[in-house]
Amino acid sequence: MVRGAAKNSATVAVVTDPNDYALVAQRVENGQGFSLEERRWLAAKAFAHTAAYDATINEWTSAHWPKPATVETAAEQGEQDPVEQAQLNKFPAQYTRSWDRAHILRYGENPHQDAALFVDPLNPRGFADAEQLGGKPMSYNNYVDADAAWRAVWDFAPQIAVAVVKHNNPCGLAVGTTVAEAHKKAHACDPMSAYGGVIAANTTVTLEMAENVRPIFTEVIVAPDYEPEALALLQAKKKNLRILKVAEPPKAKYQFRQIDGGLLVQSTDLIDAPGDNPNAWKLVAGEAADEKTLKDLEFAWRAIRCVKSNAILIADDLATVGIGMGQVNRVDSAHLAVDRANTLADGRNRTQGAVAASDAFFPFADGAEILINAGVRAIVQPGGSIRDEEVFEAARKANVTMYVTGTRHFFH
Repeated sequence: MVRGAAKNSATVAVVTDPNDYALVAQRVENGQGFSLEERRWLAAKAFAHTAAYDATINEWTSAHWPKPATVETAAEQGEQDPVEQAQLNKFPAQYTRSWDRAHILRYGENPHQDAALFVDPLNPRGFADAEQLGGKPMSYNNYVDADAAWRAVWDFAPQIAVAVVKHNNPCGLAVGTTVAEAHKKAHACDPMSAYGGVIAANTTVTLEMAENVRPIFTEVIVAPDYEPEALALLQAKKKNLRILKVAEPPKAKYQFRQIDGGLLVQSTDLIDAPGDNPNAWKLVAGEAADEKTLKDLEFAWRAIRCVKSNAILIADDLATVGIGMGQVNRVDSAHLAVDRANTLADGRNRTQGAVAASDAFFPFADGAEILINAGVRAIVQPGGSIRDEEVFEAARKANVTMYVTGTRHFFH
């Protein structure tokens, strides 16, 4: 009926938006009626409304009503790679989705760009629906950084984790016995970069953590909940701090990236591949890691997933101590990780005895040698380079433990 009315906009006015009820009441009261331009405008809104409704239904049914095993499509009847056949069931021939506009943002990534936040009607408790408990309105960059921090900390659940993110990259990430301890360790990785950053915790923020955060200039803090005393302190002492409460962990199954004329869709990169389990790692150099070293290696491997590629991460005591990210070669990332670990450490050598992770294989031994020469005791990396043996041999000569996972975690 709505679509039928919209199709007859030459003589019919259709109203689907409650915000337009006042306009309808006004027109009825004064007997003025609607102009053709107004009826067309209302019809356009009606078509958008029904299109969103149909798209939402299509998204749900595509996810919950898959193709039966008894049905063979024309594409599958020909000679086709089995992997490609499986992918056909995951990605529909037409991708239709619907988002609802929630907020007009002050500007986008830069002041000359327009921006808005749209929410997913099928994920009403996601990060985009965060409850803001204090501070200034969220900006485009605030959302990007806070979402990255929120995604990072949940890779460690049920362990207590805190991430400090700046420009979509972690400048500190740690696990602790309390949330205050985890935050203190994460902040200590790179206090300089933490200035003006975003903090995320995967558990309730306590008064102790809030007291630690209070003297640090922070743009956003996000957590599942806050102790009443912690929330009161943050609201009273940090008027501009954006305080977000998010009901549930991240659960998006797919990620989207627009390119000119198209849309790239991929399944979300999670820490759930066989190679993410330390029990499946292959020891290729040095002695098997002791319990503490293996825990640090597993922490570093989980943390590396949220670091922009090329990524090298150095960790100790379940906390990052040096991160090299976003470089165009792995050698520069290794240098950056070592430099950040030691130049920000008040003269201490934080790489000595630490562990390191690489998000992808070392194409040459030089990147691994930078870490080895800096004093790391163990390295975990995916492996798979044609020069793997050269990399393994460099670790063997230095008596450094090295594991390969067989799994890669690029993040561009």
